[in-house]
Amino acid sequence: MFNLLRWAGRLAGIVGTLLAVFAVITRLGGAYTVGGFQTGTLLLAATCALAFACLSYVAILVEGPGR
Repeated sequence: MFNLLRWAGRLAGIVGTLLAVFAVITRLGGAYTVGGFQTGTLLLAATCALAFACLSYVAILVEGPGR
C-alpha cells in the first residue's frame, strides 16, 4: 500500500509540475485556450495534482510502516 501511495504521489507530482509549466508558458505566449481548455483550468488541474502528491506523501509519513 505504501509503495502504491509513493508511486502515485511521484506520478502526480511529475504530472502536476509539467502541467503547471505548460500552462504558464502557454499563457505567457499569449494563448488563452489550449485544446478547448482555458489555461486557468489547466493550472487548476496542476494544483490539484500537486496537492494530491503532497497528501499522499503525508499519508506515508503519518501511517508509515514504522508505526
